Amino acid sequence: MSTRTIPVAQPSAGPTGPSSRPTRRAGRRWIPVALALTASLLTGACSAAAPAGSAGAAGGTDAPSAGSQAAIAELISAHAPAAEEALSASPTAAAIRKRGVLRVGGTQTAALFSLLNPATGKVEGFDAAMSQLLAKHIIGRPETELVNVTAQTREALLKNHSVDTVFATYTITPEREKSVAFAGPYYTDGLAIQVRKDQEGIASLADLAGKTVITQSGSTAANEIRKAAPTAQVQLFENNTECLQALRHKRADAYVLDQGILAGNALRNPDVKVLPGTYSQQPYGIGLPLDQPDFKQFVNTWLKQVIADGTWAKVWQATVGTQVPGQVPAPPTVA
Repeated sequence: MSTRTIPVAQPSAGPTGPSSRPTRRAGRRWIPVALALTASLLTGACSAAAPAGSAGAAGGTDAPSAGSQAAIAELISAHAPAAEEALSASPTAAAIRKRGVLRVGGTQTAALFSLLNPATGKVEGFDAAMSQLLAKHIIGRPETELVNVTAQTREALLKNHSVDTVFATYTITPEREKSVAFAGPYYTDGLAIQVRKDQEGIASLADLAGKTVITQSGSTAANEIRKAAPTAQVQLFENNTECLQALRHKRADAYVLDQGILAGNALRNPDVKVLPGTYSQQPYGIGLPLDQPDFKQFVNTWLKQVIADGTWAKVWQATVGTQVPGQVPAPPTVA
């Protein structure tokens, strides 16, 4: 399989995906996805999963095992390309097949979902695997180009067709649906609270009143924090790495974002933990250009197929499930 990073702003210093072809970059960002975890699972996992000395920033080196990556490769290899009839019904998909590459808006900093493994040069995780499966379905091989997106650039890159899709745990909201066509949802998460492991006095969003709370700019979390704790001092950072570093270095009392990404942080950084409970449901869709309704129907049909045939569950087991105990969560109902 091959993944490369597409240039949008400036040339990068070197390869950032599985391929070693020249790359370019459009910023970094992680927004991330739902894990039905209890607090004991999360805190227990973070103390057991990260060895001493691994409490680095969110851009650390932890990744699914070679065996898990082999399982993903087998799933992709076995995945059947779309029939000609399906392609003929979607001019957008047909054009992507002719081009020979699926341009994916995503990230390289999301543990468990889309994280650059510096040892292999590949982006690994749930979102990365799902995008490669879609590429295989359209093109006949998992050929993708990754554009690193931020909350500020996603809509613009879809609108000007710099990317075909966005796989970045992208929350579906009525406001965003005015400018983005969402396939799915393909995963559901809830907001959660992350604190330092020795932090006390915070158990819910209401306890954030008067505290310094960080989250990612452009996410839905800031509004939820302000509603639950109007006196909280909300500080915004561009990506998960910056938020986690601020929390660990005691520049904030708590970090609020999707439970999935916070779980990835805790698993790789034993000095932080995720508190029990989630707040508000966060349905994630695959972002698509609004002016390509044929592609939304095509992607939804594919998504229903990979859920029905068990591929979705196997991808979860080989990515999120390698680090998070418990049963495979039920996939959401595709609209």
